[in-house]
Amino acid sequence: MAKFHVKKGDQVVVLAGKEKGKSGKIIHVLTKKSRVIVEGLQMVKKHTKKSQQNPQGAILDQEGSIHISNVKKAEAAAA
Repeated sequence: MAKFHVKKGDQVVVLAGKEKGKSGKIIHVLTKKSRVIVEGLQMVKKHTKKSQQNPQGAILDQEGSIHISNVKKAEAAAA
């Protein structure tokens, strides 16, 4: 397993891509793909089938992944 510079729960800033400059908290780290999922960023649409919870089916917004090289830890606020 590779060692990464960020972990779950860290506050990060996005360095590249359409979400450049935005920040958020890491929800999940995908170690095999070297990607992270950041809360509220890189939103994608997911189409779901009919179910008891969604009798009509639904289109949900959920976070997509960002490559780990495109994020850095946010500096802690000065005390």
